[in-house]
Parts: sequence; C-alpha cells; structure tokens
Amino acid sequence: MAFSEIARRGLVMLGCGKMGSAMLEGWLNRDLPPSSVHVVDPHPSDWLKRQGVCLNATLPESPAVVLLAVKPQMMAEGLPTVARFGGGETLFLSVAAGTPIATFEAALGAGTRIVRAMPNTPAAIGQGITAIVGNDAAGAEDLAMAEALLSAVGQVVRLDVEEQIDAVTGVSGSGPAYVFYMIDALAAAGEAEGLAPDLAMALAKATVAGAGALAMSADETPERLRINVTSPNGTTQAGLDVLMDEGSGLAPLIRRTVGAAADRSRELRG
Repeated sequence: MAFSEIARRGLVMLGCGKMGSAMLEGWLNRDLPPSSVHVVDPHPSDWLKRQGVCLNATLPESPAVVLLAVKPQMMAEGLPTVARFGGGETLFLSVAAGTPIATFEAALGAGTRIVRAMPNTPAAIGQGITAIVGNDAAGAEDLAMAEALLSAVGQVVRLDVEEQIDAVTGVSGSGPAYVFYMIDALAAAGEAEGLAPDLAMALAKATVAGAGALAMSADETPERLRINVTSPNGTTQAGLDVLMDEGSGLAPLIRRTVGAAADRSRELRG
C-alpha cells in the first residue's frame, strides 16, 4: 500500500548521502519505480546518477512523502525547498540526527504530519534498526508508511514519546561505534597474548559477528546463551570474572557510556 501510494504521488528526498542511498537502494530493490523518486542534492554521487531517479528537477505537486536526509547543519538551507508541502497531504519523514520535531513544525507550519526516525549505520547493509515517533498530526497510516519505508534497511521499532530518542541515540544510534571499538580491543588483547595482528583481528571480527547473529536467531536470552557456554571454573568463567566485576567491569562502564551519549543528545537538542 505504501509503495503504491508513493509510486502514484511520488517521493522527494532532500539529501541522498550514505543513509539516504542505502534507503533508496532498498526501495528500488522492492520495485519502487525510479521515476517516482525525486532527489534534491547539490552533490549527487555517481551511484545516484545511475539510478534513473529524477535528480534536481521539478518536484511533484503533492508528494506522498518527503524524506529529510540532509546533515543537521544543512537543514536550515534545505527546508525552504520543500516547505510548500507542509500542512498538506504530504508526510515528512526525518532521519536527520539531532533535529527535533518542533524545529520542523516551526519551519513547515501547523498540521504538518511529521515522523522522526533514528536509524543506525548497519542500515547501509540492510541490518539496521530504526526507532520512529510521530507528532500529533501524524496518524496511524503515517506511522505505517514510515515503517514500511524504513523496513527496507532493517528492523523498525516505535517509541512512545520523542524524548526517548536520546536513549535510543545512546544505545543503537551510537552503539555500532562501541562495538567497533570492542572488536579493536579484543584483537589487541589477542595480540598481547601472542597472536599475529591479522589473525587476532579475524578472530575478533568473526566472534562479535557470530555472537550477534546467534543472539538474534536464538530463542534463549543473551543471559542464557552466556550461561550455556560458561563451564564452572573454566576459561570463560575466568574471563567473565573480570568482565562482570560490579565495580570495574563492563556493565557499569556501558552504563556510563550510554549515559554520556544520551546526555550529549539532550544537550544538542537544547
């Protein structure tokens, strides 16, 4: 339903960088006609130029969706391009980090249907998770439309209130960077124990990727999966005794890490 409506009325993308391109690729793979997509981007990539979309051309009169995918510092310059669609039949879907719904309402006018989304970088390979929340003007059909579009790059969850975006930023938005750092740290620890750098990195990457895939596919909780592979007084238990220390272990460190990211997200939105 969502894609048929977009094919009929059109979709406008304000910006098409890495995240926008990942989403567009997912939509095209789901047979959204390229001619239905209108992209406004002053510096289009070579990949984008080859997709057959309407690039920096005349926009449709009443598009089904306007996707706001420019960097936050470019938002003030870009919004006037699509402001005339505000307050009408067009849904505005924002994947711009740090820009609250109130900013869009002020720029686009009362009654504008707005859904704010917080995706993360694994969306680039279709393995992301995106949290969405709508303003008062956005109804159930708008949220369903946003969910259908964003599911092209991974899972979608719905928030109760916009303020939860800060916590989402701390967990899933910034979370991939924490995991990348953990891979580096795990590989470095392997090197310290005598492994060659390439081998240590290969083991660290595969271990994190495999454990994540198992956690996603298993019926058991992560806690149960951990218990299942931990023999009393064995090697895993020896490592976990360090990692699970109540004062200096991973849990309090991650709590501070997520808290710092969430606090910074609150500061940025004022």
